[in-house]
Formats: sequence, structure tokens, C-alpha cells
Amino acid sequence: MPDAAMPSIAREHHGRPADLIPVLQETQAAYGYLPRDAIRSVARALRLSESQVFGVATFYAQFRFTPPGKHHVRVCLGTACHVKGGGHMLEVLERRLGIHPGETSADGSYDLERVACIGCCALAPVVTFDEKTFGQMSVVKLEGILDERGQA
Repeated sequence: MPDAAMPSIAREHHGRPADLIPVLQETQAAYGYLPRDAIRSVARALRLSESQVFGVATFYAQFRFTPPGKHHVRVCLGTACHVKGGGHMLEVLERRLGIHPGETSADGSYDLERVACIGCCALAPVVTFDEKTFGQMSVVKLEGILDERGQA
């Protein structure tokens, strides 16, 4: 599957190893994540080892290695959110969704991400579900949102 898109992506960058990050970004945009076969194809196209490609991809938080969920949940753990209980929000989500940051639920409904700052510090702590931002979260409020969404 990934090999079909790789020749055109690599060709656009003339197969230069220095273009690894843009090639990874375009590959992820094409598939929604970086499948193992895509890592192999990128390495081949840019004349790098799979270890080099994987090392760069794992260094940057922007790259995913699992398919995204239908719904994207982000928990802010920036200073304000951390101080006001962001860590507790993450614990609730991990328990209720049965996943850790960077993972997708078994049914493919949710993926979970911890972020350094969402940019609404005055609303700390903050959790987003898809494009909707929920501020001044509490465990009770978060549990209610999950209950409304039918999340065990």
C-alpha cells in the first residue's frame, strides 16, 4: 500500500536524504499515520536506513505510528493545566478509553494525545474532543462528557 504513494512523494523531493522530514509529513498526510511499510519505503526512496528514518520519526511528536481514531482527544499538560489537574484528566481518559497517549482505542473510536499547550491557559485545565475545547475541567465534568459520548 505505501509503495504506491512513495515514488511520487520521493520524486517531488528528488530523493534527497535532507528532505526526510517533509517526506515523512507528506507520507503521514497521505495515510493518517506512518505505517511500517511506509517507513521502509521512505528509507528506500531517500537512500537511508530504516533505523535512521524511524529514529527521526520517533524524535518528533508530530508523527504517529498507529492509525488515528475516529475522534481525537487531547489533554493539555502545560504549566497552568498541569498545576490545575491536567494529569488527573489524563488518568481518567486513560482508564476510561483503555489507552495511553499515542494510542488508539481497540474499536478505533478514540485516539489520545498529551500536548504541551493548547493555548487557553485561562481555562485550565483543558481537554479537547475533536475540535471542541472544554475548559475548567474537573474529574466529574470529564466523566460526564465521557458518559454522554457513551464511553464505558
